[in-house]
Amino acid sequence: MLTPAATTAATPRHREHIVDQPTVLIISDDPDFPVVISSRWQSERKMPAFTLMSSAVCLDFDPENFQLAIAGRIRPEALAVVMEAMDAAGKRVLFVSDDTRAIQSVRDRWPAVVVVRQQESWLETLLLVAGEVLHRAAAEFHARRAEQQNTLLERQATLGRYMLEMQHTLNNTLTSMLGNSELLLLEPGSLSAAARSQIETVRNMALRMHEILQRFSSLEKELRVVERQSGKQIGAHAAAV
Repeated sequence: MLTPAATTAATPRHREHIVDQPTVLIISDDPDFPVVISSRWQSERKMPAFTLMSSAVCLDFDPENFQLAIAGRIRPEALAVVMEAMDAAGKRVLFVSDDTRAIQSVRDRWPAVVVVRQQESWLETLLLVAGEVLHRAAAEFHARRAEQQNTLLERQATLGRYMLEMQHTLNNTLTSMLGNSELLLLEPGSLSAAARSQIETVRNMALRMHEILQRFSSLEKELRVVERQSGKQIGAHAAAV
């Protein structure tokens, strides 16, 4: 299905599922060109979504909305504009043409662009190359997501280690706060009603922080138990093997 670029929106859900159904942007000034490509792609097991743009509006594209651009049958005077826009966005581009001069120009100025010469069986070649490019894009997407997740886990682990290191210091601080606030509250008449209310608030907040630290300690013990059990299971499995 061909979708005009003007109706395509980059939603978070769309970005989350770019690997499940990638989107191919077709840039052409010939309305038959994208129809030929999409019709041939329908016979494949996996078919991407398509967005169509003419060279006149290609500068309005959102690079987050597609993983591959296929450019073909573009007005000669617009070729450089299209290629420069794609190159600046860092997008993968397949250029389809039967014009030897245009092909050589693209190869010389934009060596990263993959050229598919429009001759016999060019559609099969195009789909084969495009499929490989989309597969590589999906692999890179998974790698980036895994790297982001690892970075997040490392940050969380650093925070956890810091909490463990500071737990004793925090407990001592809370003990001091609780002890002093209790002593002040035990002296009747020495405090105004407002001051007494404020000290009670300090004591109550310290108690809440103490409860949180106690839960943190309990979680730490549970994790250690799970870790020991996991180690025993791994050791038993290795011994059995």
